[in-house]
Amino acid sequence: MAATVNLKGNPVALVGPELNVGDRAPEVIVVASDLSEVTVGGAKGKPQLIITVPSLDTPVCETETQKFNQLVEGLDIDVCVISMDLPFAEKRFCESFNISNVTVASDFRYRDMEKYGVLISEGALKGVLARAVFVVDGEGKVVYKQLVPEITEEPNYDDVLACVKSL
Repeated sequence: MAATVNLKGNPVALVGPELNVGDRAPEVIVVASDLSEVTVGGAKGKPQLIITVPSLDTPVCETETQKFNQLVEGLDIDVCVISMDLPFAEKRFCESFNISNVTVASDFRYRDMEKYGVLISEGALKGVLARAVFVVDGEGKVVYKQLVPEITEEPNYDDVLACVKSL
């Protein structure tokens, strides 16, 4: 059964299987701001931080992406922030905010992030991604998951960083 999150206190359902700690992280294809296809998830031989946000064109998503860009500087981890924004908008966003430590990518082409159970299936944000964070170890196993219960709130950065630094 798919999970739910809240949008301003109102529950909204998500589409896809509920991915949990201990599960294999599915490989998905997203589109980078240069229109190249990028594979995230699966075994990469190094840890991955997979972050999903509704849209970079909102204050919370903007803040979250900028914070993760700063927090992961110097860490040996692949980081990808994924939204449904078009790559052209993502490119402008990255240039405007000097985003260089994370890959910003879009799931507009394949909608593969449904495999992570984070695609919103109803309400005003139907078709965009919920706010979530997955840490995947080098062997492709989910070792941390944070599905932010309220879409309009930021994730717990300290918990994410503690997990990343423990790998």
